[in-house]
This record gives sequence, structure tokens and C-alpha cells, in this order.
Amino acid sequence: MNYDFDQIIERRGTDSTKHDGLELWYGKSDLLPMWVADMDFATPDFIIEAIKERLEHPIFGYTLKSERYNKAIIDWVASHHNWQIESHWISFIPGIIRGIGMAMVSLLEAGDKVIIMPPVYYPFRNVAEHNHLEVVENPLRHTEDGRYEIDFEHLEKVADSRCKMLILANPHNPIGILWSRETLVRLAEFCHSRGIIVVSDEIHCDMALWGKRHIPFASVSSKAAECSITFGAATKTFNIAGFVSSYAIVSNDTIREKFFGWMEGNELNQPNLFATIATIAAFEKGEPWRQKMIAYIEDNINFTIDYCRKYIPQIVAIRPDASFLVWLDCRALNLSHDELIDLFVNRAKLALNDGAIFGVGGDSYMRLNIGTPRVVLQQALKQLQEAINQ
Repeated sequence: MNYDFDQIIERRGTDSTKHDGLELWYGKSDLLPMWVADMDFATPDFIIEAIKERLEHPIFGYTLKSERYNKAIIDWVASHHNWQIESHWISFIPGIIRGIGMAMVSLLEAGDKVIIMPPVYYPFRNVAEHNHLEVVENPLRHTEDGRYEIDFEHLEKVADSRCKMLILANPHNPIGILWSRETLVRLAEFCHSRGIIVVSDEIHCDMALWGKRHIPFASVSSKAAECSITFGAATKTFNIAGFVSSYAIVSNDTIREKFFGWMEGNELNQPNLFATIATIAAFEKGEPWRQKMIAYIEDNINFTIDYCRKYIPQIVAIRPDASFLVWLDCRALNLSHDELIDLFVNRAKLALNDGAIFGVGGDSYMRLNIGTPRVVLQQALKQLQEAINQ
């Protein structure tokens, strides 16, 4: 089918965090919203039709998580990521950050430490701190060629005996890194030898770009499988975040029994009625739509990079390996943090994610969501260009 990613859909008035939350988060509502990580594209028709079909039945009672749900995940992960998983390794979770929090509560003890690798998705820090765990930072190393890598030498120094969990963004958010097999194997060796559980957030895994392939952390070695929890979802790729449908994959018996047992006892592994329906439809029917969406996202990224290079040379748009989020290097503007925010919000009238919230290494950067019709992206970049020129 032909899908129109250029269609502009009015989202204001739908309680959209991205649009209706502008006043709350930015103090003004007249901004172009390019921040919250959902896309402005219509949810695919096959998902909408699956929901409509269920709505034809007039009773919305307690609902089982069917084997069809597990099979859809198993088949998708095998075909897209070359990882063979088993049905009993899978559990529904009500969102990935909630899942990380539940893993912390069920697997860690008071006094334990959690490692994060900034600049990284800021809820990683929030969920650890709000569960009264100490956060240890292992900042990514910024290489001379402008790329990022894990600083294993620094990790050796900061990972003491109280470090019991490491949260990995795979692919990385906000920079969009697809970690190499070599890096993941090395990280697995490190964490396994020290009894550190790796929680791998792989929600962006189905949005690998430019023909590249995502590698699940747990798939790279037996040691990786033994020391990890993998979180995934169809929600980013198919723009259904509002359904709050995610899943955990745990192959290690000890970790799985403790984690899944805690969730089952608290009835946090039970999906809402539409969560599984949406996921099944996405994974069973979604590949043609995904391919078209990826192509549009790639074009939007190229447009952003070319526009900045031609019209806003003070800003470098870093090409991501995955996802619809672009990390903007604004260091050449030579602005303080407050001046940078003033430029984007008050002068350019744009709502982006402030790079500083992602932690060490995020100052003088901004995260731009390009999952929007091209005309909207063009307008946003034009507003930024005009603000800088002024």
C-alpha cells in the first residue's frame, strides 16, 4: 500500500504529551514540537483495523496474554535480529522504564549501585535515583572522528563491588549508535565477570538505518545471555506508544524466576486489552510499512544534515545509525547553556530536548525528533536558521 508520510495530522487537543504538554514543559504553547520521541505519522492501518475488529465485541473483560503474542515476538526477533528466543523467556511489561524500575526493585538491594553511560536517556538516572540507588557514571568517549565509544578503561575504575546493574541503551539514545558485536562481547565479558546485570533497552532496535543491523546484547555470547535482561517493544517503530506495550526477554533461569516472579506476584505482567492486539498486528503485518517509514526517516535525516551544512554551519547534525532522533552538535555557536535554550525556545520557537538533561557530554547539544512530515522539519530548520542569523 501507499502510505503518506507527508500528511499533516493535527494532534493538539488529543492530550498528546508532545503537543499539549508544551505549556507545562516550556511555559509556552506556540512552539514547533520536535522533542517527545513519538512520530507524527498516522499509526498503520493494519493496527487500527485490528483494534476496530476487537471493538466490535461489546465486552472488554480481563484478557489473557495469548501464545500468539509470544509467537509474534519470537518470529519477529528471529527474522529481524537473528536471535532465537523461547516463549517462556518472554513477559509483558507495562513500559520499558517501568520495567527497569521493576528489575531494580526485584533484583537489587539497598546500597547497590547502577551504572549508566551518558550522554544517555535521562530516565535511566531518574528511575535509579527514585529507587534510592546510587548512580555511577561511565561517560561515553567522544572520538576524534566525531563518533562515540564505550570507555572500558574508565569503566574498570568506577565499577566497584557494589555495582550490580548496568543500563545499556542499544541502540543508543540520544546519539543513535548501533553498538558493534565486538563492543557488546567485551561489555558482556566485563559485566559477567563482576556479577553485574546488564539491562539492555532495545526499544529502537527495529529502526536501524542505512541497511545496518541491530545486534541484541544477549545474543552475542553465552555470558551475555547469562547476565542480562532485554527490553523491547513495537511502540517506537509503529508509533503506538500510547498503548504502553513492551516486553522483557530473560534467558537466565535465576534472573528470570526472580524478576518474572516478582512481576507476577504484583500482577504487573498482565497486559491491557489492546496492548497485545497492537503488538501482534505490528509484528505480523508491519514489515512493508516499516520499510517505507525507514526510507522516509533516512530522507529526513539527509535533509537535516544537508540543510545544516548549507544554511546553519554552526550546527552539525550527527548521522544516527538508528531511530528518528538526531543529535545536534551546537558547540560552534559558543553559547552558554541558558543562551542555547533561549535561542531554540524563545527565538526559534522550537521545542527540542536539551542535551544537558542526558548528562555528562550533553552540554551544547540538542536532540531533534525528525519523525515528522518533511514540510514541518523544513519549517523547524528554517526557524532555527533565521534565529541564528538574527
